[in-house]
Amino acid sequence: MSPAPTARGTFITFEGGEGAGKSTQVRLLVEKLREAGINAIATREPGGSADAEILRDILLSGLVKPLGPKAEAILFSAARIDHIDRTIKPALEAGTWVVCDRFSDSTRAYQGATGTLDPRFLAALERVTLAGLVPDLTVVLDLPADIGLARAAARRGEGGRLDRFEAEDLHFHEALRQIYLDIAAAEPRRCLSVDATQPSEDVGHAVWDAVVYRLLSPPPLNEPAPANRPQDGNPQDGDSKDERHGG
Repeated sequence: MSPAPTARGTFITFEGGEGAGKSTQVRLLVEKLREAGINAIATREPGGSADAEILRDILLSGLVKPLGPKAEAILFSAARIDHIDRTIKPALEAGTWVVCDRFSDSTRAYQGATGTLDPRFLAALERVTLAGLVPDLTVVLDLPADIGLARAAARRGEGGRLDRFEAEDLHFHEALRQIYLDIAAAEPRRCLSVDATQPSEDVGHAVWDAVVYRLLSPPPLNEPAPANRPQDGNPQDGDSKDERHGG
């Protein structure tokens, strides 16, 4: 008799603008999951696999910017394919929870914020790249763009070098924030918006409550989803949409 198949792991992503605290919340959540006896790993985009990390350095250096947002979106997607194939998919198939700092919504937001890309191009690129892999939960950390940029500047320190997207103007980052809020509003069963102006500990509590409610003890399928309230950090029940590797 063959052994029973391993249950698929759970895929959680964190999204948001510069200085929102994504890396901190990824670390805190992985720690909480491990304390609860759940095998979990942290990863990031762009990057998360050896070849994708090479592309990360190229993309964040700004070398690709002169080629335009379409070329950037394609290179981000190339890095994402390698990340999925080498890190995310094997972990999920082994039953490990994967917590990722940025994923496909970042391509929608950052390349979409220029206003020059046809949304149909981004949607088609996403379908090809993901081939069905969709996060079980996406946490959108929301805060005003000027606050996020100030946090990012403090993190860099005096004389620190701006990366490709930190160097964009405030208008770009305000547009970016709105796109994230629009994504969360359009997909409330997958996404949760949390007020990231709160102390990181409070944000972490809101995230953990959502993980427990949505993923560890999900409500009955016929229970209606509560309204998504982007600023209060309250969880809603979740499922996923269908988009490259089985989710």
